[in-house]
Parts: sequence; C-alpha cells; structure tokens
Amino acid sequence: MTHDAALAHDLDGLQFRMVSSTASRVDPEAPTRFAYRQDGALVWGSYLGDTVTQGRFVGELQRERLSISFAHALRTDGTVVRGEAISRVERRTDGLLYLVESFAVDGVDHESVCVQV
Repeated sequence: MTHDAALAHDLDGLQFRMVSSTASRVDPEAPTRFAYRQDGALVWGSYLGDTVTQGRFVGELQRERLSISFAHALRTDGTVVRGEAISRVERRTDGLLYLVESFAVDGVDHESVCVQV
C-alpha cells in the first residue's frame, strides 16, 4: 500500500461482516461478508452472503470517510442493485474497526454497520 498522510486507516486485506442494517434483516448465521483491498486512497473489494449472491465495490478512503459505488445481485431473483454509500471508519473500544455506512434505497435513507472479523 502507498502511504499517505490523508489515510487514517489501512483496510487492505481486512474482512468485515454486517451486524445490522435498516434496509433489511441481517441473518446472524450467514451475514454478508466483505473483503477489502486498498492501494493508497483507492479501495475495492467483493461481498456475498445473506441476501446477496455476488457483489463488488470500488471507492476512495480519505481519513475516516469511505465513499464507494457498488453493484450486487439479489439471491431472490438475480436482480442487480447498484448504488453509492458513504461509511465512517471507526476504531471502537474493543480494538476492532467498524464501518458505519449511510446509503439510500428508492429514496429512503438507511444505515448499516459492519465489524472487522
């Protein structure tokens, strides 16, 4: 990874699992899991699980703000969902990183939380 003073976190090689979402119920037995790669401010990766059969994202990390574009296929019928999201990267008292993501679905604002695994 290229180091930059504007980068407060290194997400390269980290994995996260979704713990909550206002957009849908999170299956605690098979939550969506995210795999992150990072080179400087550029962040990309993949995700699957729960309601998603396959997903990809790409974006930019500046300090504690992660802005991404994403696309994934729904398990129910294969419909492709595309969108954009902004996450706050937080290191909490348990020492783990959390991603608190804000996004909109059909004009309704939502929030999800993912934790480092």
